[in-house]
Amino acid sequence: MFKAKWYEDLHLPEDAKMIRDEVFVKEQKFQDEYDDMEVKALHLVIYDEENQPVATARMFPWEENSYKFGRIAVRKPWRGQGLGRILMEELEKKAVSLGGKQALIGAQQQARGFYEKCGYIAYGDEYYEEYCPHIHMKKQI
Repeated sequence: MFKAKWYEDLHLPEDAKMIRDEVFVKEQKFQDEYDDMEVKALHLVIYDEENQPVATARMFPWEENSYKFGRIAVRKPWRGQGLGRILMEELEKKAVSLGGKQALIGAQQQARGFYEKCGYIAYGDEYYEEYCPHIHMKKQI
């Protein structure tokens, strides 16, 4: 059983930082992982039954009635258990509760199929963050 916890005090929680360091910095070799949005975002961490942090994401207001989701990560030992979908559902529920009508993500191309299964539609041209190809995606929520 997994449990979702929102951190709404506009700082990057240590558990989210640990997951992002593990997934994005060590595993995927991103160098510019942290930005000025950390203190403007709501952070979500998913914990397992032993209270281990296993997945994380963040969200912040973007355009009118839209929220941008990002830094969506699941630690390797917990992949394949539906945590990505749990993260997306929790993000969408929170955005709707705050008046959001649309969700936006900048998805890594390698994860595009997952987001399409969650109902997201790609738009615009491919772009790169560091060395990694990304695509803009959106969903009405």
